[in-house]
Formats: sequence, C-alpha cells, structure tokens
Amino acid sequence: MPLDIANLPSDCGVYIMKNDKGQVLYIGKAINLKKRVQQYFTLHDTRPLVEFLLKEIAHIETIVVFNEKEALLLENNLIKKHQPKYNILLKDDKTYVSLVLTHHKWPALKLMRCKSKTHDKNIHFGPYTNAKAARSVLDLLLKLYPIRQCSDAELTLRQRPCILYDMSKCIAPCVNKCTHEEYDQKIKEIIKFLKGDTTKIIENLKKQMEEASDHLEFEKAQDILTLIHDIEKISETQYVEKASNKDLDVFGLYREGTSLIIAKLIFHHGKLIGSEHFSFSLILSTDEEILEAFLLQHYKLENPPSQIYLPLELKSQKNIEEIIFESFHKKTDLFSPKIKEKKQLINLANQNAKSQFKQEQSEKSLREKQLLELQETLQLSAFPKNIVCFDTSNIAGSDSVAAMVGFSDGLRDKKQTKLFKIRSLAGGDIAFFKEVLFRHFSKIQDNLPDLLILDGGKAHLNIALSVFDELKIATVDVMAIAKEEARHDRGLTKEKIYLPHKKEPLLIDPKSPLLFLLQKIRDEAHRVAISFHKKRRLKRVIASSLDAIKGIEPQKKKLLLTHFKSVENLKKSSYQELKKIKALSEKDIKSILDFINQ
Repeated sequence: MPLDIANLPSDCGVYIMKNDKGQVLYIGKAINLKKRVQQYFTLHDTRPLVEFLLKEIAHIETIVVFNEKEALLLENNLIKKHQPKYNILLKDDKTYVSLVLTHHKWPALKLMRCKSKTHDKNIHFGPYTNAKAARSVLDLLLKLYPIRQCSDAELTLRQRPCILYDMSKCIAPCVNKCTHEEYDQKIKEIIKFLKGDTTKIIENLKKQMEEASDHLEFEKAQDILTLIHDIEKISETQYVEKASNKDLDVFGLYREGTSLIIAKLIFHHGKLIGSEHFSFSLILSTDEEILEAFLLQHYKLENPPSQIYLPLELKSQKNIEEIIFESFHKKTDLFSPKIKEKKQLINLANQNAKSQFKQEQSEKSLREKQLLELQETLQLSAFPKNIVCFDTSNIAGSDSVAAMVGFSDGLRDKKQTKLFKIRSLAGGDIAFFKEVLFRHFSKIQDNLPDLLILDGGKAHLNIALSVFDELKIATVDVMAIAKEEARHDRGLTKEKIYLPHKKEPLLIDPKSPLLFLLQKIRDEAHRVAISFHKKRRLKRVIASSLDAIKGIEPQKKKLLLTHFKSVENLKKSSYQELKKIKALSEKDIKSILDFINQ
C-alpha cells in the first residue's frame, strides 16, 4: 500500500519503516508519531542517509503506547528483534576477560573469558578490556600469593606436592601443607588487592626489602623492588575524580557521516582501569537517539556503575535510569557534566573516540590499498572486496574434509566459514576440490565472491575453472597459490601464484605485504581444514573404541560420548553414575561395566 502519512496517529509511540519486501529498515520513537515521520519528507532533514532511506521505504507501521518510557522500551526491543539496517545495534555475544576466584574449598585465581553478566558463585573482577593487562595482574598476584594453580581434578588426585611447592610458588593445599586459615588469608589479601587496596602490600614489601638489604641479600632486595614498581604501575591512578571515589563509566562519541565510534572509559574506585570502543556504520539516528539506544542495549549486558557521564543531555534520561534500576535493582545516575573537572573526563572520552575512529579509518584505508594492489598485480576483473579460500585435508584418503573461509575488506569474516565432509571415495585431492566447489557454488546465485583462492597448483585452478564453466559463473576471479614443499609457515617462502590468463606461475617478492595477505588467507583455510579433520578423526577413533561394548546401539554410544566426553572418563564411571542416564537399561549398564572391567 502507498505511504499515507496524513493518516498516521498523533500519539506517542514507535514507527517502523519497511521496504517493499517487508524488511525492516529503521525503527524510531516519537511523542507525536505523525509529526515525527513528516519531518523525514521535508527539506530540513539533511542527515546523510535519509535520502537513501526514503528511496527504500514502501510501508510505515506504527505502534501507539501510553508514554515515552514505554516507547523507549518498545523501540529497544524491536531493534533487537528486527536488527534494522539503519539503526544502532550492539551484539549480545561479546565476551570479556575477567579475573575469577573460583568457588571452591581451596579457591584458585584464573583468567576467564565469559559473558560480562554472570550469575555463578565465582567472584569476578573486571572485565578487563585488555587481555595482556589482565594477564600481568594475574602473574603479579601469583608472585605475591602462592596459591594453587592446578585444576580442581589435579588438586583432588594429587598425593604429593608439585614442583611449584619446591619453588615456593604454592603452599600445597592439595596435601594439607597449609591450614584453611592460612590459605583463606591469602585469598582475602588477593580480594583487597583487586579492589584497589595496595597500600599495606607495598608497606610490607618495603619492610622485606629493607630486611633483605640489611642481610646483604641485594639480589632479593632488587627483586622485591621490581615487584613494588610492578604493583605501583598497575594500581597507579591515571585520573582520580575529585568529587568521589565511586565506580564510573564515561562515554564519548565521534562521528563522520554515517559512521561513528562510542568510547567508554571505565573508572573503578576513581581509577581509570580500561576502555572499550564500539564501532557502527550506516547509522541514521541523531547523537541523542544513538546514546539512548546504546545505553539500553549496553546495560542489558553490562552491570552498571553508580554513575554514568554522557557527552550530551538526554530528554529520556530519567526513563533510562528507571529502566536500568528495574533490570539490576541498583541506582545509577546519568549526568552530562558542566563542572570543569568532570567535563575533562568527557573531553578525554571524546578524544579517545576520535583517535580510535581515525585509527580504524587509517587501517581500513591501508587494507583498501592492499586490495587494490592485489587487483592490479593479479589483473583481477573486480575489486576483491569479498574473498573465499578453499583447502582440503585427509590422511591416506581417510576422513577427508574441506573448508572454506571468507574475507571481507581484507578481514576474516567468520560468518562465511563452511565445512565439508568429502563424499567422493576416490580421485584424490583434485576430485575432492571438484566436489566441494560444485556443491558450494551450485547452491548460491547471489552473493558470489569477487575472488576465489585455492590452496594448490595449476591442476586445482583448472578444476575450478571447469566447475565455473559448467555452472555458467563468469563473474568470479580465480587463482591458486602453491606452497613451497607443502610448508605453511609465512614469510620469505617461495610461492607460486597460478592465474587463468598466465601460462607460467607468477612469483611475488617474498617480502611483499601482498604475498603476506595471500598467505594469511591460504593459511587460515588450511588451519580450519586441519582442525575439522582432527575432530572428525578423533570422533571416529573414539566411536570405534566403543564398538567393543557388546549390545549397545549407535545412538546410545553417541549418548555416552556426549555425557562422558571421552572414553577415559567413561572407564572411570560407576554403576551409580551410569544409572543416572535414563536411556540405559540394566542390560546396557552391565555391558558397559563389562567393557570397563575387562
């Protein structure tokens, strides 16, 4: 149906813009829906993407709600559901590096990558946006406090201390070389350290350093001094807010046209402990709309601090505060600071956003230049924006597999990864390539890549050309890259590039960044193929070892593998544990126990 803006409601609510295929292009909210939508069709809206949006809009739907808060919530939920092309959208699968004290009789300190919002019984510190920084904190704490570094399973099975005990790097709780009180005291000190209380630790280390110096143990004193410097470096205050020592997130924003970056500075007890950057492109919303949508999405995933500083005032600020409170039952205040000291933090965040934006644009520009050079050097018919690479893997023809990896704008695109189980029983590598290329390209008509790379030589190139000829594909460039003596290490190796229009292979300077790019793409395909092949082979070996269990059908063998993860774990199981698996009969359990005890 044609656009009928005159009949849109003048109530508060959400508008949904769709194209002629029914795909959602943009979602927005408004106090007066009719008035807001009309603004898109006036000459006053000069936002860069509005012109493109108007060309695509075929339908506008509206949902009327009672108030602005409901409109804000509905807009956020609809954006997450439909993921519109021109809206800001945060991915909810992001993981973070945290330091974690495990919930155990003898807690261990570990570096873990997990969802920022966790509900386990472990004690989490972080998240750290820099994994290297988190690792340095972990290493430092393990120097200061000799707690266990082994797994829970090793701790249970150990009958004598490991070498870390002899090196004074563990007090060996595994064999009761320490009391619970002694161990718990070290855990309490670790928690204090991670909460920013390092004063007493430094005082104690200085006393130890003086004692070592008095006893002429200068090497030991130097080690302690280095340790003190490490602690001071990690815990130094880069900027302490004069008003308070509360936890604080500070946001900055920088945009050019339809691309933007939001920078977040993370303050813990007044100390700047890290930063994060969030990049977006093809964004139609205003800065205020962007921040509103971002905050609602971000603090669904992230535990909010007590205060959040924003680069501009939001009309819906109170509503956002209420929504965050309803999610976490924790009061969070949003501010757009006016006081000079606090405004400096916003300036710092904006500066970080701009710096990151310029850096990403520079990196993107370099990648584009590299791809242009690739196009010119290989005489490709199109700019290689989208590249796919195929490789196969097998041992003596068994468990044969293939893998396809994709690169977009010079970067790995994991969404394009595809794995193949080879069906051909004979014919070798060339036949395998023919099979997977035909299977893949016969199923796709749209979204063809610009360049196909094969890990192989002239024969591999020719088989790809024959498949394309059969499928009548003429728009994809093809090349093959042959390794030197089947080596997969990069740099300074002789590589042969085979092209359809060249009789002899092209040799590229081993030091060329162009060759490094091709090797990176080829090696990634090789890595994925090898990894898939190993998994397949391992499954077959495990499955074949379970064939020794008499009377157990294949489905139940699969169930056993899923439950116990390995044959070794299965062999350690008891009657009681097997009894818990409802699908197993008494006869099955007896057969499994016979297998275990044989």
